Amino acid sequence: MNAEEIARHMATWSVSPRAQIVQTRYRQQLAEVWQVRDGSRVLEIGCGQGDMTAVLADLVGPNGTVVGIDVAPPGYGGPVTVGDSARHLLAGPLGARIDMRYETDVLTDAVGTGYDLVVLSHCSWYFASADLLGRTLEKARELGARLGFAEWDPEPVAVTQLPHLLAVLAQDRITGDTELNVRAPLTRATLLDAVERSGWAVEQVSDVDTSALQDADWEVAIALHEAPDGLAKELLRQSAVKRGNVPLPAYAFTAR
Repeated sequence: MNAEEIARHMATWSVSPRAQIVQTRYRQQLAEVWQVRDGSRVLEIGCGQGDMTAVLADLVGPNGTVVGIDVAPPGYGGPVTVGDSARHLLAGPLGARIDMRYETDVLTDAVGTGYDLVVLSHCSWYFASADLLGRTLEKARELGARLGFAEWDPEPVAVTQLPHLLAVLAQDRITGDTELNVRAPLTRATLLDAVERSGWAVEQVSDVDTSALQDADWEVAIALHEAPDGLAKELLRQSAVKRGNVPLPAYAFTAR
């Protein structure tokens, strides 16, 4: 399927079709880096509302399976909850290839073994700590033969990306329990080191094009509303625009 065909099977299509196409097309880029094969069994850790899940399901074909797990409850998220999004996706033509499980922790719950690929797509900053991410990466080695990973790179390559970085830094100052997207952001070098220390051998790392994504606008809005006052938030107020903030770079890689 092309990006629009997949996007039409997402619940958020009815809310913002253009944004959903952009998000789907981006995830197709990630899957191309990971070389997802027809007939594969894939475990996706941190599946959220299923943007990546849908793309993976399209690529594994009718003989493949995608199991998406997330620690979040089904009622998490908006304007469409992750549970409602999953139900919508499962009811469509890709649903027979997909199993989505919420309130499921890969460290404590049985999720199966023998996967061809374990995926973490833009979810590592959601972890409460780098230690928790490290233990998850170690567990993933027990479950699958290959790792597909993607994340933001907090090192801007252009000054126009600074508002997104400031939004990340402002959210990083929030302490205690939070349901925000940014909890423990890591640099690319630190993340790759954590993957290697968990026993994976990283293969070629690829930069991916984020220029069309809307995530910078979303993170700026969250930080201005939720983050505590401080230098990062003050600079964010001065530098961000209402719409059209440029996203940070991102990278994707596989490991064995």
